[in-house]
Amino acid sequence: MKRIGFLYTRLRVEEKLLLDELKSRPDVEVVTISDDDNFFELNKLPAQVDVLFERSVSYSRGLYISRIFSANGVPVVNDPLVAERCGDKYVTSQLLVNANIATPRVLMAFSEESALAACDTMGYPCVLKPVVGSWGRLLAKVENRASAEAIIEHKAVLGGVNHSIFYIQEFIDKPGRDIRAFVVGEEPIAAIYRTSENWITNTARGGVATNCPLTDEIKDLCRRTAKTVGGGLLAIDLFESANGMSVNEVNHTMEFRNSITTTGVNIPAKMVDYAISKAS
Repeated sequence: MKRIGFLYTRLRVEEKLLLDELKSRPDVEVVTISDDDNFFELNKLPAQVDVLFERSVSYSRGLYISRIFSANGVPVVNDPLVAERCGDKYVTSQLLVNANIATPRVLMAFSEESALAACDTMGYPCVLKPVVGSWGRLLAKVENRASAEAIIEHKAVLGGVNHSIFYIQEFIDKPGRDIRAFVVGEEPIAAIYRTSENWITNTARGGVATNCPLTDEIKDLCRRTAKTVGGGLLAIDLFESANGMSVNEVNHTMEFRNSITTTGVNIPAKMVDYAISKAS
């Protein structure tokens, strides 16, 4: 019997599907761990489990609790290093650049003046993103210099780590959609198109999911990207353009509710298989 620790913030559709799948396995005992209700001592194993399945909504909560379990000898899905690499957009972009994987150009700046200069250098439109964030929140498509001045000033006044570091990304003229590919270990298992009239195509922001065939190009790009960040349970966001396909972001606590029937792939079952395989 393998004891699987299941770390969560709240039980969304994805967490319920994963728990149902875990509880259907005769050789698995599930230990649920709320990141709201528990505290953790550094030199003690937080729970007697063989692996921790991390599904915190909060990037920072999930990362630090994963580190505590890992430091006490419990494997974590995803590994804290993978979470750190995927959760910080700068880190992801730097790894992709170092691995010669196609990705939109990024400029980093650390003051209002240098951020404005970076936008001018990048050219308009460009995209301003927080280095940590998800669901397409706090993104800004900067159309011109006047917009850049206003958005940069707002971010500087708001303060906090999400706003004091300026991540300026090249705007990719997508064909009204992007691609989200799902990877288990380093192997792509399914993909969807996310289509929207809005330039932000996240399904959380109204994007419509349809099945995307796993072409050789998508498989190769996903395998290389997964290997670069360390593998695991990943959702890789891809852009199509006249210059070819590129990697936009990599997500380490992926959502998949709109992708099971869309792709015909039992994504939670494959995720659970992987988590069980990592149990010590």
